[in-house]
Amino acid sequence: MIKKEMIAMLLAGGQGSRLGVLTSKVAKPAVSFGGKYRIIDFPLSNCINSGIDTVGVLTQYQPLRLNTHIGIGIPWDLDRNIGGVTVLPPYEAMDNTDWYTGTANAIYQNIDYIDSFNPEYVLILSGDHIYKMDYEVMLDFHKQNKAECTIAVMPVPWEEAKRFGIMITDDNCKITDFEEKPENPRSNLASMGIYIFNWKTLREALITNENIPSLDFGKHIIPYCHENGAPLYAYEFNGYWKDVGTLHSYWEANMELIDIVPEFNLYEEYWKIYTRSEALPPQFYAPGSVIEKSIVGEGTDIYGEVYNSVIGCGVTIGKGTVIRDSIIMNNTEIGENCEFNKAIIAENVEIGNSVRLGVGEAVDNETDPHIYNSDLVCIGERTNIPDGITVGKNACIFGTTTAADFVDNKLASGKTLNKAGEKK
Repeated sequence: MIKKEMIAMLLAGGQGSRLGVLTSKVAKPAVSFGGKYRIIDFPLSNCINSGIDTVGVLTQYQPLRLNTHIGIGIPWDLDRNIGGVTVLPPYEAMDNTDWYTGTANAIYQNIDYIDSFNPEYVLILSGDHIYKMDYEVMLDFHKQNKAECTIAVMPVPWEEAKRFGIMITDDNCKITDFEEKPENPRSNLASMGIYIFNWKTLREALITNENIPSLDFGKHIIPYCHENGAPLYAYEFNGYWKDVGTLHSYWEANMELIDIVPEFNLYEEYWKIYTRSEALPPQFYAPGSVIEKSIVGEGTDIYGEVYNSVIGCGVTIGKGTVIRDSIIMNNTEIGENCEFNKAIIAENVEIGNSVRLGVGEAVDNETDPHIYNSDLVCIGERTNIPDGITVGKNACIFGTTTAADFVDNKLASGKTLNKAGEKK
């Protein structure tokens, strides 16, 4: 019988609704990041760099691009005869199966997959965080403390602690209590959503609680283990970790890559981030073009000026166009004499000549102020914007638009224009 010491289960089925139009057609872990990567590349690269060669990726929402990206796992050296990477969508069985309804329910529905490797330990990961972590060090900590569950935690500023699941520990890092988003936190150790369980302990907890609706690790499984006396420990992580769950945190994490001394370094030789790359020609910078403090992907042609921005692969930026503090994803075409400020532009977008994005006064977004804020302009994938359009701050455009969709060739700050549902 196959026996693996530890396998990883990577939860990648999230919709990521706080990313607005960026996740309308794609799962959050498949969203582009840092020019050439996708968000899921980071936990997958962490696995192979940590010596974990068996990873189950649990998909659900809009999985096509994610499945295509992962393939058989070649970029991460996860194309193995035994183990490797396996995509695990929800499936229909004779009874008791459904869509994944919670993080722990997704694992419960894949007990047979985990059992097939007879692991001692199971590592639970989220597919939507940007960080580098050696899971082997966390496993050593787990073993040394004879823990049955170890939760990775990170110190957060006290004023932010109320936004997280908070762990209260004794002097030996043993968890004595925990609180979900407490009003008056007793600790600032926030759960990162990364867990190592003894498989025997987790299996029993999942089967005992299988009938709980939307079975969740934070709400159900960890409290159950704690109440039943299982030793729980907190593993403190002090490196860079970013939950890119909002447009602002996603923009911020991309901008941090281009700092003079980046807080998160993509260029470390000993901890590479792997991804599936297309065979593309090198970047082309035309005479007179300007590129300052930016990341530019392969196959991109720049005729204009780019400052403090992250540009994906296969992008064209026309002559006279000036782009500042923006993220432009793969295969987007931008015309001439445009001006972009703090724009996030998804994949396969076409923008005409003399288009201005992110200008004027900031006004709260009329439909989703909790999503479109921080003076960002967001353009959804496969959107077309005609020549001569001006768009304000905290605005969003999605779909194929024509000049008739705009009043005096303008979309004011805080407005949302969604034409994606219309057949052309």
